[in-house]
Amino acid sequence: MSGKKNSVVNILISGVGGQGVMTAAEILSQTAISLGYDVKKTEVSGMSQRGGVVTSHVRFGEKVMSPSVPSGEADILLGFEAAEALRTAGQLRPGGIALVNTMRIVPPIVSVGIHDYPDHPIDDIRKNDCEVHDLDAGKIAEELGEMRLGNTVMLGAVADHLPFEAKHLREQIVARFKARKPELVELNEKAFEAGRQAVAG
Repeated sequence: MSGKKNSVVNILISGVGGQGVMTAAEILSQTAISLGYDVKKTEVSGMSQRGGVVTSHVRFGEKVMSPSVPSGEADILLGFEAAEALRTAGQLRPGGIALVNTMRIVPPIVSVGIHDYPDHPIDDIRKNDCEVHDLDAGKIAEELGEMRLGNTVMLGAVADHLPFEAKHLREQIVARFKARKPELVELNEKAFEAGRQAVAG
């Protein structure tokens, strides 16, 4: 992706409450701000409590007028949950990139019988005109010994698809944990690199 600041980068992050969607959006936003971009961010739908649908938009460039990604113009979809990624995949521009966690979390609208969970959500995303990378962020986090690392794994997955070097995003994650939970810095660094490797090549 071009590093020119006059090209607005549109990122859509979708998942369910408890996965760290809004935290990931905040870290991406702070990274872009630290590099001199104009940044707009919004949570556009859903509820942040565990199990509710959560969707955040992050936009950055030389000048960004609106926090909401225009329909069909997302450059990157960061899907924390497979069905939610499918639900929002139509917002990608032609040739956009989808980075999707294979983890399935059945939302309330499915558990109460309003909707069915799709059989093969990631295969369905691949039917769109986009580049798809999938990874099991939950399994990676579990192998590292801390399930809450899933959002850092997903940030690692997107790191090499941004218009700046991955180190800037990693530095923002490290700074955040040094200030809040320094004992988790090393684990988050490992999770970030594991996410990068999971979608490499």
